[in-house]
Amino acid sequence: MIDVHCHLEQKDYDKDRDNVIEECRKKLKAVITSCAHANDIGLTLEIAQKYKGFVYASIGLHPEYIKEIKEKDVEKVVETIVNNQKQIVAIGEVGLDYHWVQEMEWRDKQKNLFRQFIRLAKKLHLPLIVHSRSAMQDTLDILAEEKYSNVLLHLFTDRPSLQRVINENYRVSIGPGIKQSKDVRKIARDMPIDRILLETDSPWWGDGERGTPLNVFKAAEKIAETRKITIEEVEKQTDLNAIKFFNLKK
Repeated sequence: MIDVHCHLEQKDYDKDRDNVIEECRKKLKAVITSCAHANDIGLTLEIAQKYKGFVYASIGLHPEYIKEIKEKDVEKVVETIVNNQKQIVAIGEVGLDYHWVQEMEWRDKQKNLFRQFIRLAKKLHLPLIVHSRSAMQDTLDILAEEKYSNVLLHLFTDRPSLQRVINENYRVSIGPGIKQSKDVRKIARDMPIDRILLETDSPWWGDGERGTPLNVFKAAEKIAETRKITIEEVEKQTDLNAIKFFNLKK
């Protein structure tokens, strides 16, 4: 299986990062670690280089941090993406977060930054990993306006928007939260299986403990149960989906 979205650069892994990755390497085909803060870029690239062929890197700026993001941070991230485009497999996570950011002024800044990264992804022909929390309609509107469909909506939960997502040919990734969410189970049931990927968003979503990429098994099991197919079928199809979407060398 492939975990297409986790955060191995987080401090939660500082004490045993190498051990966690080695354990994952025994059971998983690949892991994509997503840099979401300018301060983490160096470590993200370092991890991907150290575990080349197993850990792949995605780089972006998380919209939650919009109030602390300076223009120099944006420039640094964009420059790093351009200079390392052969070493990264996607741009993200980027997007909109209206849960943590309430003020319209800062939401507008999120939108502007989101558009900037969409245009960069389009220019570099890289997939885009999108974070959208309490902001799905604006997220989809901006993606449509920018005319970019090489998109993965990570931890997608907005079932009323599912048909629009299908029509736009976007991908969605499903994590361990499917166990608790009826909406996510219905998304897993109704989304074309060739557009579903697996993720963990580790170190979060660990059922009260620190999560790791091995939690993709929990997501896969529930998808299999929901769709009434075998976990092997889920594994095979989602692996193919991830390899194709991210152009992984597997």
